[in-house]
Amino acid sequence: MAATVTQLDTQRAGTGKVGGPSVRAAVDAFLDTPNVKTAPNTLRAYTGVLDRAAEQLTPGRALADVTDTEIAAALTTLWGTAKPATWNRNRAAVTSWLTWCADKQHWTAPAVPAATRRRRENNDDTKAVSRSRIDRLCRRRDVPLRENTLWRMLYESASRASAVLALNIEDLDLPNKQARVTVKGGDTMWITWGTDTAHLLPRLIVGREHGPLFLSEHRPGPHRRATADSKDVCLETGRVRLGYDRARILLGHYGDGLRLHQLRHSAATHLGDANTSANVIMAKTGHKSLRSVQRYVKPGLAAVHTATEALSSPRRRG
Repeated sequence: MAATVTQLDTQRAGTGKVGGPSVRAAVDAFLDTPNVKTAPNTLRAYTGVLDRAAEQLTPGRALADVTDTEIAAALTTLWGTAKPATWNRNRAAVTSWLTWCADKQHWTAPAVPAATRRRRENNDDTKAVSRSRIDRLCRRRDVPLRENTLWRMLYESASRASAVLALNIEDLDLPNKQARVTVKGGDTMWITWGTDTAHLLPRLIVGREHGPLFLSEHRPGPHRRATADSKDVCLETGRVRLGYDRARILLGHYGDGLRLHQLRHSAATHLGDANTSANVIMAKTGHKSLRSVQRYVKPGLAAVHTATEALSSPRRRG
């Protein structure tokens, strides 16, 4: 009788069959680990991926009952048609979760099959766009202030979109055109911006002193409000933090397919074209190694044209 009561209590606690957790409980336990929960951007990214995976696998089901084949099927259903970078990123999140369950918690857990291998990410040397294209986009009369400020800040700071979207007003040092952000891995660093962003920020936050810097257009519905983290809600307006997916869609709409990461990549490339040292670019973008900077900072087409002119005979230049 005592064993039966224990078994019922375990199942009611959401741990699935005796000896191992349910899919939902395993996800929650992983998201609650120090390495994840103390890094807001990492937590947000893992939560989005693993919540969707859990729904696909059935949240209340015992993790020990899930097979490798079902993991492969879930990945394929959710992200099989996504671009290689998206597939690799989400596959890596699921792999990290399952590896932690098996190696750290010693739970019986499936693995990501070898058949669902990483996909080749082709280099795109056209990823950087011209400064004039970014200026034209931000000068459009139909672009709202919020989007204009976000795009200017992403370009002038050369920061990751996830870090900028996670900014709160109290993080800003407006007089010095800088802000403290949490970057990949949980480290903190200063990002800086220029005059264009400095002119826009006071207009964006007028009347507000606390809460998320970039807000949603409308107040959320009851369900969204009930599930939102209190740190993502502006107490003065009732609106919530602008999400990455919405920001991505808006830039794609106004920017004729431009992607958020292209603003950061373009900034790094333009700094390289201006002969800024790799060490300075690394400090600005927050990359950990010169090798990482070299992957992003390639001379743009304008620099290649300028170099090409040096090969022409002197009397034909100009």
